[in-house]
Amino acid sequence: MKKAKLSLLAVAAVAIGAFAFQGIEGGSISGKVVPADGATEAWAVSGTDTLKTAIAEGTFSFTDAKAGTYTVIVDAKEPFQDATITDVKVEDGKATDLGEIKLVQ
Repeated sequence: MKKAKLSLLAVAAVAIGAFAFQGIEGGSISGKVVPADGATEAWAVSGTDTLKTAIAEGTFSFTDAKAGTYTVIVDAKEPFQDATITDVKVEDGKATDLGEIKLVQ
């Protein structure tokens, strides 16, 4: 009987430990730049958090962004101008799609 209780207690401790170390999944921000070759990288800034990602074939994605409000900046190539999107809301475990971002000259 003691072995059964001890085994059950050990299984419960392992299960609790597994859940305790499981972090909260961050959110994500993604978008598509038009024209596809008009930009090289994108930045997402929220307070002191700054994320940077490459733009490949016109698309970008920031993964594991902390919940909060971001400003996203698309670093455009000449002759295009940088694009800035403000008030981008990110929630834990959710994807935020900015859709199509058209660069202007």
